[in-house]
Amino acid sequence: MRILVIGAGGVGSAAVRILVRRTFFEHLVIADYDAGRPQALVDELQDPRLVAVPVDASSAATVAALVREHAATHVLNAVDPRFVMPVFDGCFAAGATYLDMAMSLSEKHPHQPYEKTGVMLGQAQFDAAARWEAAGRLALVGIGVEPGLSDVFARYAEDELFSSIDELGVRDGANLTVEGYGFAPSFSIWTTIEECLNPPVVFERDRGWFTTEPFSEPEVFRFPEGIGDVECVNVEHEEVVLMPRWTKARRVTFKYGLGEEFIGVLRTLHMLGLDSAEPLRVKDVEVSPRDVVAAALPDPATLGDRMRGKTCAGVFVTGLGKDGEPRAVYLYHVVDNAWSMAEYASQAVVWQTAVNPVVALELLATGRWRGTGVLGPEAFDARPFLELLAADAPAGYGSPWGIEER
Repeated sequence: MRILVIGAGGVGSAAVRILVRRTFFEHLVIADYDAGRPQALVDELQDPRLVAVPVDASSAATVAALVREHAATHVLNAVDPRFVMPVFDGCFAAGATYLDMAMSLSEKHPHQPYEKTGVMLGQAQFDAAARWEAAGRLALVGIGVEPGLSDVFARYAEDELFSSIDELGVRDGANLTVEGYGFAPSFSIWTTIEECLNPPVVFERDRGWFTTEPFSEPEVFRFPEGIGDVECVNVEHEEVVLMPRWTKARRVTFKYGLGEEFIGVLRTLHMLGLDSAEPLRVKDVEVSPRDVVAAALPDPATLGDRMRGKTCAGVFVTGLGKDGEPRAVYLYHVVDNAWSMAEYASQAVVWQTAVNPVVALELLATGRWRGTGVLGPEAFDARPFLELLAADAPAGYGSPWGIEER
């Protein structure tokens, strides 16, 4: 397997640090618009399989040329969602297997944005599914942590734990703090603004997909391993688009533990128009307000030494167990920032996101996962993934997951 990782930010760098401990690939190209970032990784890791190159991820032709130049068989897209489609199309043109952790962007319904869906997350990719399938090629979409591991949990719950599922409720929360900053998101602020201020999508089997107001339906959810109670609200996320396609759940939701202060900042950005991705002219320069906000905040990849606490991703599943009796379980994965920094020099949120596409790449390399078309994680057997994730190194990744009966 010859891998191309496009994007050497927090998640891309964490993925490379995880990959170099594995033996299932022979060549790894790290590409970024800033040529210094991949080169710094190559210098840090000193692995002869690594090569650093620059790339323009906004150009499908450039991506395709890079795939061909390095004979890459698999491409991991680790750039922000604006560049999903050029990378996706470039991979198809060059014949590479494609993986991403966030899908193509949505567009609001023009007249009823808080009732009806417009263009949903990933729709541009699903529109190309027949073309990928006919060509015998695979695009594995949404294989980060959320979406990604949460979707693997959904598959596992339906296959192993439940006879019927009333709701797959993705719930994400943390008790992370960042010393020295009044406001410092632990993940890309560009992506955070996109998903948190767009109309959240909910799925109900007898109604289909519909939208609500941002930050709607607050609930206090108890997270395990000492994190405790966190208020979670509806947020737009790919799981709600993916899970109904490959499971029979009657309802699918995604709620994120943002906190009152974080929500207040996002609402203020929206009120001032600073969440917009459309360029404004400032004197003689055109610049996106959202890019200005991102530039003004610390890079999440650099915050690990100042972060304290744990992050948790998981799915709260309700329905009937295999015995036909009512059952409620939370399947979850927790990462302690102290552990991820000590082991991988990557902060918890980016490490938790990055480990899952690496596990998927290994399963594809060994043939335990295979398929064609545009597929989500739910389309594959969950057991080998969860076994490999939890198994001690060097056999696995040494990152156990849990099940909590509720």
